[in-house]
Amino acid sequence: MKSIFDTVSRTCSKAVTNAYSTSFSMATKMLAPSIRQDIYNIYGFVRLADEIVDSFHDYDKEKLLDELTAELYKAIDAKISLNPILNAFQETVHKYEIEESLYNAFLKSMRMDLHKSVYLTQVEYKEYIYGSADVVGLMCLKVFVKGDKSKYNELKESAMSLGSAFQKVNFLRDLKADFEDLSRSYFPQANLEALDEASKQKIIEEIEADFIAGLRGITKLPIEAKFGVYTAYIYYRKLLNKLKNVPSLEIKNRRISVPNYQKAGLLAKSYISYRLNLL
Repeated sequence: MKSIFDTVSRTCSKAVTNAYSTSFSMATKMLAPSIRQDIYNIYGFVRLADEIVDSFHDYDKEKLLDELTAELYKAIDAKISLNPILNAFQETVHKYEIEESLYNAFLKSMRMDLHKSVYLTQVEYKEYIYGSADVVGLMCLKVFVKGDKSKYNELKESAMSLGSAFQKVNFLRDLKADFEDLSRSYFPQANLEALDEASKQKIIEEIEADFIAGLRGITKLPIEAKFGVYTAYIYYRKLLNKLKNVPSLEIKNRRISVPNYQKAGLLAKSYISYRLNLL
């Protein structure tokens, strides 16, 4: 029965989320059951593409990404795929009428990671972030508002800001791995070989502005989504605060993280704010 395969596909997407991101997995668990699986389905797809360009160094990455792209289009057209991750994702695409332009922009940014390592201008930088992060936020927003186009348009800009903030925090946190292992430099006009405090502060101010815009949207989200998204927001704010207090050269030399015991505390804090209607 196809229903069994669909269940297996959804389970695979959830397993990918749990395996690759404890923080995102924790936040997703705080979403209402009615929308939780569709967020797993979106994350499973974007993680699969991201792993191709970031991790599969012993293989032909471009060929793999080409094959994934072709399989994606076939899955969406046929409404089925023998790839469980794509099968789950196409289900969510059709359920919420996610526009082709969103996942096309995402794949374009993934393809940029195959050939582009340095982003010298704000135009290049913003284009990459839009495709790698903003559109992921927009796909999730489609799920959060359950197809309400008016609500989607109202929250679109704040969802993009929040996606940008999360991605930029990831860039700052992963500075060492991106620069040394993948030879990538995403922040324009920042010398990552000798990152100074002024450059770091400028990056942090940019991220904080994105967070402010993103929080305005969180307060207006439907109740099914608000707590989960706020949990992710609280976690990334904590991570940014840790990065802010670490000397710039140390960020270049080690990966900063939030320990699991602190994540549990942040979860409790966000729950209290949510229950007291402080959002």
